[in-house]
Amino acid sequence: MIRSLYTAATGMNAQQLNMDVIANNLANVNTNGFKRGQATFQDLMYQTTRAAGSSTGQGSQAPTGLEVGLGVRAVGVDRIHTQGDPKAGKPNDLAIEGNGFFKVQLPNGQFGYTRDGAFQVDNQGQMVTNDGYMLQPQITIPAGATGISISQDGTVTVSLGDGTQSAVGQLQVANFANPAGLSAIGRNLLTITPASGAEVLGNAGTDGRGTIRQGMVEMSNVKVVEEMVNMITAQRAYEVNSKSIQASDEMLQIANGLRR
Repeated sequence: MIRSLYTAATGMNAQQLNMDVIANNLANVNTNGFKRGQATFQDLMYQTTRAAGSSTGQGSQAPTGLEVGLGVRAVGVDRIHTQGDPKAGKPNDLAIEGNGFFKVQLPNGQFGYTRDGAFQVDNQGQMVTNDGYMLQPQITIPAGATGISISQDGTVTVSLGDGTQSAVGQLQVANFANPAGLSAIGRNLLTITPASGAEVLGNAGTDGRGTIRQGMVEMSNVKVVEEMVNMITAQRAYEVNSKSIQASDEMLQIANGLRR
């Protein structure tokens, strides 16, 4: 009965983490380029009283073992990289249709990666994120440009005041062997880890990279109804584990009363 108390406690801890992940998903339902998380779990070690196949005497074997599990633990929070719905925006807004990330330079000189394509143009004409982080490779819109056009392969062309057009840069998209291994640092940014592998940078639409859609922003891939169902499931699992603790406590009370 003591064992069941601790086993149920691990279940409550696991469902609390599950609820934390669900709450973060719902909080970011309107966050550009956000990818929903999903907690994953595995069972803990087992206490084996009798192994399957062990001898039971007179040359016979036990067809099943006597094993009791000791609970559950969280092993990770997977980031689900399915496509979010596109939303119409400004001419500077970009969305990636398919795999890949925009690359930006962080203030510390390192690089971040994002699916949030709500870009701005700063006072130097450079395309930057809402936090002022510069898009890589650098794209500079010349002063006096009357319009901007970005093709599906990332070619950036501007219209000038004299009616001519000029190519000013080439957007590139970064791919990773394991995008789920990227580390989230907030501000809609991810960074490289040993689990993600190195970036593979190239033009949009090549080698499995997604294409660019100008004037669109990718929204979160969180589905509110799905998250609400997951929340109810997590809540019920939490309640059931708490009932297990309550039942074990009552059994201990009865056993303690028998000793008197």
